[in-house]
Parts: sequence; C-alpha cells; structure tokens
Amino acid sequence: MKASKGLLAGFWIFTALFCLEMSFTAYYELLRLPEAAQAFTRLGFTATSFRVELSWAKVVGVAALLVPMVPARLKEWAYAGFAINLISAIIAHLSISDRPAALAPSTITSVLWGLSYFFWRRLQANAYAN
Repeated sequence: MKASKGLLAGFWIFTALFCLEMSFTAYYELLRLPEAAQAFTRLGFTATSFRVELSWAKVVGVAALLVPMVPARLKEWAYAGFAINLISAIIAHLSISDRPAALAPSTITSVLWGLSYFFWRRLQANAYAN
C-alpha cells in the first residue's frame, strides 16, 4: 500500500520547518560568533568547542533527515540526537531561571520535531506493511 498524500505532505511540511529551524540555529551558532558565544556562556556552557560541535551535529542531523538514501537507523539516531539537544536547551534555560519567552524557540522547535518524527514513524510503518 502506497503512503497517502496527506501523510507525505505532513511529513515534508513539518520536517522542512524543523530542519529550517535547526539550520538557522546552526548558522547562528557558527557564524554569529560574538552573540552565540554570549548566549552559550549565559547558559553555563563554554563558548568555543561545545558550540561548534553542537552546530556541526545539527548540520549533519539535518542532512540525515533530508537525504532520502540515508538508512532509517541513521535517521532514528538523528531524531534521538535532536531530542536530546532540544530537551537540554529547555533544561538549560530553566536552570538559570530564564524568562518564559526564552523557552519559546526550544519549545516550538520541539513541537515541530515531534510532528516530524510522528509522520516519519507513520511512513516507516506504512513501508513495512507493504
């Protein structure tokens, strides 16, 4: 049975939005050095190596989700890595008693992550049913 158009559309809409958000944050962390370094330091992280490592991990994860020939197991690991990243971001903001508005980007991105993952799992289940 072929995947429905609605299922495919939902997957690509939410995955594209999620990947755009992750790409924008990676860009900010890699190329907006002073602002990104200050943000990481404010959250209690080192402003150098961790920021760069996290940013490149986001780029690799986005590629894993968007490239069709990437095996499902690697996509699953990319989703897991993004979940850890987003949960850690929310915890970091909560740990410094950040203002509620600072939680919005991580929370909204987490919702996009959840919807992308939901639709991806539905597509995987549909593919295995055939």
